[in-house]
Amino acid sequence: MRVSGLSSISGVPVATIKYYLREGLLHRGATTSPNQARYDDTHVRRLRLIRSLVEVGGLPIATVRDVLAAVDDPDTPVHAMLGKAVYAITADTDDDQDDHHDRAVAEVEAMLARNGWHVSEHAPARRSAASVLARMHRLGQERFTAKLDDYARAAERIAEADLAPVADLQDRGDRAEAALVGTVLGDALLAALRRMAQESFSAKHFPPTTDRE
Repeated sequence: MRVSGLSSISGVPVATIKYYLREGLLHRGATTSPNQARYDDTHVRRLRLIRSLVEVGGLPIATVRDVLAAVDDPDTPVHAMLGKAVYAITADTDDDQDDHHDRAVAEVEAMLARNGWHVSEHAPARRSAASVLARMHRLGQERFTAKLDDYARAAERIAEADLAPVADLQDRGDRAEAALVGTVLGDALLAALRRMAQESFSAKHFPPTTDRE
């Protein structure tokens, strides 16, 4: 198909497709003439992946380019490729260096040890978790920090749901792409499910007393 057909099937404007080609996010089509190229289903699939990462996952184009380069590189292990995606979407926030921060860091380290998690010392998620816990402590919300292991167990089950199906895939490219989708889009799905679960819990335990509530 030509670029116009690719645009029609994928729903991505021709100008955007050409931009993705220039930025290296989308592989070139087979050249049929100096100004023409033909595209196939692999281009449709990649465009849908790009749109999902940008529009749902909220990743900037530069990050998508780097992550997809790792996906396409057969020498990059799936774990390393997934690390690029996870690190890219994890907020790496600064925190005040006070007693609350030190306490939170210790709590995260202890939780990792208790659960036997293998997490890089450079993982931004470690710093992000400590920052969140420290802020909870400053707000006097120990009722949440005391539930850290409950959150961890839930997160472990979700991580297994994200990645266990990937192990059944044999093709390295399929495995890398599935791991990426499960991680990036899984975040968005989890957030939506959590909001619905919170609404359901609230309706059950804090029922409105008037029609106005």
